[in-house]
Amino acid sequence: MAANRYVRKKTIPFNFSEKHKDYIRKCAKSAYNVAEGAVRAGKTVDNVFAFAHELKTAPDRIHLATGSTVGNAKLNIGDANGFGLEWIFRGQCHWGKYKDNEALFVKGPDTEGKQKIIIFAGAAKEDSFKKIRGNSYGMWIATEINLHHDNTIKEAFNRQLAAKRLKVFWDLNPDNPNAPIYREYIDKYQAQEESGNFPSGYNYMHCTIYDNINITQERLRAIESRYDVNSIWYQRDIKGMRLVVEGLIYTVFNSERNIYNDETRPKGLEYLSTRTIALDYGTTNPCVFLEIFDDGETIWVDQEYRWDSRVEQVQKTDSQYGNDMVSFMGDNPDLQCDIVADPSAASFITELRGRGYIVKPADNEVLDGIRVVASLFQSGKLKIHERCAGLIAELQSYIWDAKAALNGEEKPIKQRDHGPDALRYYCMTKLPKWRRNVQ
Repeated sequence: MAANRYVRKKTIPFNFSEKHKDYIRKCAKSAYNVAEGAVRAGKTVDNVFAFAHELKTAPDRIHLATGSTVGNAKLNIGDANGFGLEWIFRGQCHWGKYKDNEALFVKGPDTEGKQKIIIFAGAAKEDSFKKIRGNSYGMWIATEINLHHDNTIKEAFNRQLAAKRLKVFWDLNPDNPNAPIYREYIDKYQAQEESGNFPSGYNYMHCTIYDNINITQERLRAIESRYDVNSIWYQRDIKGMRLVVEGLIYTVFNSERNIYNDETRPKGLEYLSTRTIALDYGTTNPCVFLEIFDDGETIWVDQEYRWDSRVEQVQKTDSQYGNDMVSFMGDNPDLQCDIVADPSAASFITELRGRGYIVKPADNEVLDGIRVVASLFQSGKLKIHERCAGLIAELQSYIWDAKAALNGEEKPIKQRDHGPDALRYYCMTKLPKWRRNVQ
């Protein structure tokens, strides 16, 4: 009876183009493997497939899998839409804890009865490296390596010094060409490989969305339609190009497509939609509340509250802002709703929860959030009421920090960003991944 648990009832439909097959073959003889390119190009699946193949015979017992967060690592490496490690080793693995870390335990015919443990960890924060200390790792697979903090990258390398079969598998979407991940690692390794000075083997692949043979032409056209062809996101996400960000962030924000008024507002919107309040919190900076309705098809930003202590010459307390939230939310029991809050506003979140509100600290992924909002504007699925004049003004003047871009950093200028931040918080926290159109 025990043998039956390993019977696989369905084959995973892996389907690789020759370019991807060539990369996977080279993984077998290369210690360092990097797949860079467009979203939905298949690069993560390539690395997962190659990692799983090596895991079957790897002499090391413990291995490492990282993402910007542990949830991201589990989603993209563990699950991977049915192509991840938990599917490849289905019937032979289970999730659990190893020394207080999330882990996938694998043991079965594929590993010749030997147990293999893959530790899953987040890597974006300055102190993320602390979670992976204490173990020696054989192989390391990382998704979105450009979003990893350098402390974690260095720590992971240190943890592999005693590996019996040292292997590294990285993937990333294109970043600023000046980003440290290129200067300190990827391009540096490429140059060493080309000069014959990388004896352990370096395997690099660049791919575009067109290299994924699993995407139909119809689906490809649908994906392309979500982008402005002149935007940085189109050049990166579709063509897989490294570009420096510059200028206006939301070039796709269009008054005809993205602004509505009382005449074009759907009748009964508040009763036919999910209502949420999104907030960006400031004491010396502006505090912004946005009333957002989502009818499942389109997101409608219907009202805004804004208090700028610098303009009003009065700085409010958490309690006073709490009173303002009571007024903004209203007392209609049918319209009481969740609040998505600036995750750094700990004291105000406590204040709101003390008043009985359900408050969710927001997902604060800045670049992915900007990409999502831009995609929604482009598709016409995100609309702002004309009375939200402060938010509209900010969207029309929200720009990249040019000095930061020269140093390989990508971030908006911290000015007139409060409404856009609240909007980003909502989209990244409340919308399911398929509506966010980000991978």
